Amino acid sequence: MATVHETYDFDVPVERLYEHLSKHENLKPLLGLDVERISEGTTDPNGVGSVRKLSVKGALPFEETVTEAIPNERIEYRITKGSPLRDHLGVMVFSSTGAGGSHLDYTITFDTAVPGLDRVIAAGTARTLRRGFPKIARQL
Repeated sequence: MATVHETYDFDVPVERLYEHLSKHENLKPLLGLDVERISEGTTDPNGVGSVRKLSVKGALPFEETVTEAIPNERIEYRITKGSPLRDHLGVMVFSSTGAGGSHLDYTITFDTAVPGLDRVIAAGTARTLRRGFPKIARQL
């Protein structure tokens, strides 16, 4: 089982950060993938039950489903279709820095069937997130 854990502080209130990152279409700069919502959630278009398709330039698509969304606190999602990753769970935890800013604690866990592949994917994902956080910050 691989774990990617990255954190970042933003100069905007938690409410603004959560609102931005809860919208599927805003995740492209963070994840480095094309992102498209393909199914709306039960009570919110981007909330619990919503499904997004992610792909690399239209190829290798996979789907993620939001499994928990607590406004301004937490978003959880799982890969539900089209990926070689197993037992995938992504968790974004939002908190205030106390100075009008916000803190994002982002953890992704998963496994693969191919030994060692999990470490390669985890390293690449961590790098992508570290590059993506400043891009998101500039959008806010």
